[in-house]
Amino acid sequence: MRVLHFFKTSFPDTMGGVEQVINQIARGANKLGVKTDVLSLTPDRVPRTIEIDGYLAHRARLDLQIASTGFSFSAFLRFAQLAKQADVIHYHFPWPFMDVVHFATRMKKPTVVTYHSDIIRQEHLLKLYRPLKRKFLASVDRIVATSPNYLATSDVLGMFSDKVSVIPIGLDKATYPQAMPDRLQYWRERLGPKFFLFVGVIRYYKGLHILLEAAQGTGYPIVIVGAGPIEQELKSQAARLGLRNIHFLGQLPDEDKVALLTLCYGVVFPSHLRSEAFGISLLEGAMYKKPMISSEIGTGTTYINVADETGLVVPPSDPVALRQAMRYLWEHPEEAAEMGRRAEQRYWEHFTAEQMVQSYVDLYEELVRQHHDRSR
Repeated sequence: MRVLHFFKTSFPDTMGGVEQVINQIARGANKLGVKTDVLSLTPDRVPRTIEIDGYLAHRARLDLQIASTGFSFSAFLRFAQLAKQADVIHYHFPWPFMDVVHFATRMKKPTVVTYHSDIIRQEHLLKLYRPLKRKFLASVDRIVATSPNYLATSDVLGMFSDKVSVIPIGLDKATYPQAMPDRLQYWRERLGPKFFLFVGVIRYYKGLHILLEAAQGTGYPIVIVGAGPIEQELKSQAARLGLRNIHFLGQLPDEDKVALLTLCYGVVFPSHLRSEAFGISLLEGAMYKKPMISSEIGTGTTYINVADETGLVVPPSDPVALRQAMRYLWEHPEEAAEMGRRAEQRYWEHFTAEQMVQSYVDLYEELVRQHHDRSR
């Protein structure tokens, strides 16, 4: 069996959450005998095809970008070529240009779309895109939601509930590097023995401005790992508030990220908008046995972090509640450690890459069988 994944970006060009999911599925499916191609766009002048972890990453040249949507003239032909070889086409939503390519190439192959998020920010453009979006989702064979929470709270998914499956995102801990003693010692000396950790791309919906407000008057060391479009804005806010307990570390190698996940006291994840549909770095916290703090936004964050079981859940955009949650964990170390143990247990029960990949491969096989039956 051969599967083609299609999304606007992928490893190694970018390292975000959707890219991580595609990588985990592709490398895991390869171990089960499923050949995988990934097609994405790249700003490189001369796009190349490279092998990553047993699958092929193909790139078409990015020609234009409008409202976070990349467009590529060469992608039409490249997609058509790769789709002809595929048994299943696996789309990753949202990306409006993908919908256009889907209809323009008229591929009669089994199709599945992983629905990563509703479109939240571009309200005016969404009105123009809505008819195409509905036509696209109606045309695919299966839609996958990444958590039962998101399925229950998405109006769009509710319209297509008869063909929605839930497959939680999973991670393979074996693909993460070991925390090396020298890096552990380095960060322990630099940050001290007890700190909260945030990891992620610094975007508007991550709620970090709320975290900075919550940090006032606490003195708790808070480490922020990642870079992004509002990074400077947040640094200015921290300076304005006179915060000396915030450590902006920027983008770090995986070896350092793992060391910080190993050392941190707890993971704080203040995303306050539904654009945060799941929370890969929150799941990493669970994988590393850490108690978590997140907001209730009706998405997968609360599927990972179960209130009062694996951590604390607070209302979104509420710095006072977030401050109280940090204080509670800080002052109750035994309970915090027990939450971390339950978080790790929940990871092994629900969120391993092995479980996710097997569910997708089973779905691929089901769609291929159905397609063959219809073709007879």
